Amino acid sequence: MSSFNLTVDVTENGNGNLKNADSSHTLDDIDDVDFSKLLEKPRPLNIDRLRSLDERSLTELSGSPQLRNVDSASRLHDQADYVISPSVGRRSGYNTPRSLHGFETHPMVGEAWDALRRSMVYFRGQPVGTIAAVDNSEEKLNYDQVFVRDFVPSALAFLMNGEPDIVKNFLLKTLRLQSWEKKIDRFQLGEGVMPASFKVFHDPVRNHETLIADFGESAIGRVAPVDSGFWWIILLRAYTKSTGDSSLADMPECQKGIRLILSLCLSEGFDTFPTLLCADGCCMIDRRMGVYGYPIEIQTLFFMALRCALLLLKQDGEGKEMVEQIVKRLHALSYHMRSYFWLDLKQLNDIYRYKTEEYSHTAVNKFNVIPDSLPEWVFDFMPPHGGFFIGNVSPARMDFRWFALGNCIAILSSLATPEQSTAIMDLIESRWEELVGEMPLKVCYPAIESHEWRIVTGCDPKNTRWSYHNGGSWPVLLWLLTAACIKTGRPQIARRAIEVAEARLHKDHWPEYYDGKLGRYVGKQSRKNQTWSIAGYLVAKMMLEDPSHVGMVALEEDKQMKPVMRRSNSWTC
Repeated sequence: MSSFNLTVDVTENGNGNLKNADSSHTLDDIDDVDFSKLLEKPRPLNIDRLRSLDERSLTELSGSPQLRNVDSASRLHDQADYVISPSVGRRSGYNTPRSLHGFETHPMVGEAWDALRRSMVYFRGQPVGTIAAVDNSEEKLNYDQVFVRDFVPSALAFLMNGEPDIVKNFLLKTLRLQSWEKKIDRFQLGEGVMPASFKVFHDPVRNHETLIADFGESAIGRVAPVDSGFWWIILLRAYTKSTGDSSLADMPECQKGIRLILSLCLSEGFDTFPTLLCADGCCMIDRRMGVYGYPIEIQTLFFMALRCALLLLKQDGEGKEMVEQIVKRLHALSYHMRSYFWLDLKQLNDIYRYKTEEYSHTAVNKFNVIPDSLPEWVFDFMPPHGGFFIGNVSPARMDFRWFALGNCIAILSSLATPEQSTAIMDLIESRWEELVGEMPLKVCYPAIESHEWRIVTGCDPKNTRWSYHNGGSWPVLLWLLTAACIKTGRPQIARRAIEVAEARLHKDHWPEYYDGKLGRYVGKQSRKNQTWSIAGYLVAKMMLEDPSHVGMVALEEDKQMKPVMRRSNSWTC
């Protein structure tokens, strides 16, 4: 049993304290800090700025003589392509007969908003998030909690609808939870670890509320959520971009929170690669699925969080030192991912012809991958003009599976070059039946089965072939697909996928996931009224309605990171 127990006591007079049940030490709750200025109406974006920070290259930011003391306003503004006009108070497609851009609002949109609002969680009378699912037909387990990763599409929906308060409250609450001492059994977790989830426990007899957080000590496999911190930074940037309000990100507490998260990832060790070494179950795929090592989802989220941090961090004192570390890591990480994780027809053929047991800096097969380990399905799956980032690369191992989230984030963060982004879109179009089928979108492809399933998953009864994380279809991924389509100038792909989803999602009561090779069946253990399925649909619709919303979650390519598209003979960056 874990010795860790995090609570926030709330009494009738409104005073609250973070307490460890095993300690007399207390911390003032976040609501006791004077954040009155944060409640003021966000400042509008100055859209007349000629140049944004995103347009500056990493080279301009690297090296002490060239480090710029960028003010808060400049850190707010991104590419001209994605400038968002002030939207506070504006609602998009909700309670309106028509959308702002003249498109007919689908009847599902209003009902989706109603369902999303039913999932809202309140603490001290203020909204702080949305629970994972509102499904009273099943045992709640942890579906009654607010998950950091699950809340992201909900947060984007509220931001796009001109309702930023719930997002601000969520960011502040999770930030305060980060500051607590975290223990699993007798082991203390790193200071920067963000919670996987939290819940509000109500005691009506004592008129008392308690906030309880889970940092992995209750998770399946007891794995800390590596992705939570990255999503928090990405969401903070989205909030800042959407509202034009930099005061939240500029708070010393937020600045410290960003540094703590990234310090966990940028510390020196025995690593020979710039990618992050992770355990199975550390991200959306939170069960044993063979993603241990260097999973694509974590690497792309890491890359995007680093780029967002460059826009958010103040470059004074500790912030300046952190920015220098970020710039160096981004250069190395982009080179590594674009060179070694990328797979297209030419690279597949090169791997097929690899020699093995090469030694010295002139080795071509740098990871000593055995060509006979290439799965047969990948030869037929790879189209002539497509490509994708594979699931994992480590010594003597390449996981050739397609993972949707990692590839979409690669596009949005501009980890993928424009050519690679186009190739990913080409792949989706060419392999529509396999990746979209009757419900978008496959979380990974293909499914593992038979003996491989027994070895890789440990005979997991939830991750059987074409179910759940093992080739299941997840409607929440619709928002990521839509954002990637818009960023690459292919909105017709998103529109087609949304039409597929609209045929069934509401009728099936917003399932968590679908099963089967084509995604034809509601998942065997799928929760109904899954909040991020609802929010993912709303965000996708609002992005198509107003493409400028994509600016919240998209970053343009930094020209200084554009690699020479050939492989060098030595492992240098």
